[in-house]
Amino acid sequence: MSGKGKILVVDDDRLVLATLTHGLSQAGYEVIDADNGDDAILLAREHRPALALLDIRMEGKSGFDVAAYLRDYLQIPFMFLSAFSDSETLEQVKQLGAVAYLVKPLDIRQIVPAVEAAFASSARAPAAAAPRPAAAEHAQVLEQVTAIAVGIAMHRFSLNRAQALERLKRQAEQEQLTLEEQSWRFVAALETLSAPGQRKA
Repeated sequence: MSGKGKILVVDDDRLVLATLTHGLSQAGYEVIDADNGDDAILLAREHRPALALLDIRMEGKSGFDVAAYLRDYLQIPFMFLSAFSDSETLEQVKQLGAVAYLVKPLDIRQIVPAVEAAFASSARAPAAAAPRPAAAEHAQVLEQVTAIAVGIAMHRFSLNRAQALERLKRQAEQEQLTLEEQSWRFVAALETLSAPGQRKA
């Protein structure tokens, strides 16, 4: 079986790593796993996966370090799985250009649709050779912010991906905003709530 595609999964929690690896394998993906950032980079260089799922807080190289390497040297898209949704983390996620941001704890049934959406998105993207015009870069950033907003809504309101997206669309319509504008507002509001002095212990 050729499988749906090759995925690199990185998490320093062995139980999480085993759960993700098993679930994605069952869903038809070829999975390469690593429990630290250094091994993740070596495996990415060797196997050139189509997508990487990265934990953020790890000993040694963080998920952010790995993401920056994948983006700058290998042009491999990535998504983050993290237990953190504070303003600093969200800002770095946006700057790095993750295709999705999912907040732990997560059910594998939530992760698989997010992975499938990421594969569909990368399949639609043109071959990256020529520099992209500013409008295309802007559109990509908006798409990434929407993906982040959907991931946060899934966690905050215990929704699946489709329900979270529908909730954001409904709110956008009510306030006469585009989905992207509503996503920016949603993420910005969370960043305000997550700012020092605003977070719950």
